[in-house]
Amino acid sequence: MRRERTSTGTAWEQQVGYSRAIRAGDTVRVAGTIATDDDGEVVAPGDPYEQTKHAFGIVADALTTLDADIEDVVQTRMYVTDIDDQEQVGEAHSEFFGDVRPVATMVEVSGLATPEAAVEVEAVAQVE
Repeated sequence: MRRERTSTGTAWEQQVGYSRAIRAGDTVRVAGTIATDDDGEVVAPGDPYEQTKHAFGIVADALTTLDADIEDVVQTRMYVTDIDDQEQVGEAHSEFFGDVRPVATMVEVSGLATPEAAVEVEAVAQVE
């Protein structure tokens, strides 16, 4: 089975020992992703809508590296620190995926890797 992985080079990936995304055969799984810039700083603190869009942008880049794209996404998961942000996070998800409409889960969690992060996202893609 074909197995490839990609990394964004963040300190967390090296420290924790994980990959941003792995393609195994025709399936690509993208790890939990928060909205950070190239320096590892959280983008748009306090703005779950912008954080969601930015995080899914990172997901899209990881997919592209592994010969997949947004149209291949079949499942997403969104972890929010405040379920009251569900409309903003859902709106960003809807705008990002459009007609792709993957199955989606959103749950509230007590915290993420950094307190400035309001949302963390994951994705699974199936490539033909």
